[in-house]
Amino acid sequence: MIIKPTSISGVMVLEIEPVADHRGSFARLYCERELAQVLGGKRVVQINHSRTQEKGAVRGMHFQHPPHAEMKIVRCLKGRVYDVALDLRADSPTFLSWHAEELSPAGGRALLVPEGCAHGFQVLEEDSELLYLHTAFYEQAVEGGVRHDDPRLAIHWPLPVTDISSRDNNHALLAESFPGIIL
Repeated sequence: MIIKPTSISGVMVLEIEPVADHRGSFARLYCERELAQVLGGKRVVQINHSRTQEKGAVRGMHFQHPPHAEMKIVRCLKGRVYDVALDLRADSPTFLSWHAEELSPAGGRALLVPEGCAHGFQVLEEDSELLYLHTAFYEQAVEGGVRHDDPRLAIHWPLPVTDISSRDNNHALLAESFPGIIL
């Protein structure tokens, strides 16, 4: 596994090194030992799977407030997505900056999204599927969200947004006084 930092502290691109032969291929998708330094002693406690049918659909931008802030590792199992991490950490030099990666099974990459960052994605191919590894359990009472089209963030989505849930579309725009998330 190759771990590559991005311009946002703690947001990492994880690349696999598949072994292939005439039968197909094998790749390690997760290794606690190899990821120990970036996980910082945290463990994966929940694994989720999402399937999104429509090309252009957006899911996100989601996060959990402390004390249930979570780190996520997101990998595309089928199709292709534009995956976005948004830095909401109050003390971060990249506060309100975002980083995006195109994820697909062929690309072999995953995005590690640290605590205090929101996550979302846009489907670039119909019927795309994502696998999420979380370091905290889902807690509805502390879930948070940021509008995908907040002008203050200026996230560039590669396609017109064709579908978004009412929940995600009703997140408030960030106030100018938004202090960020304190971990």
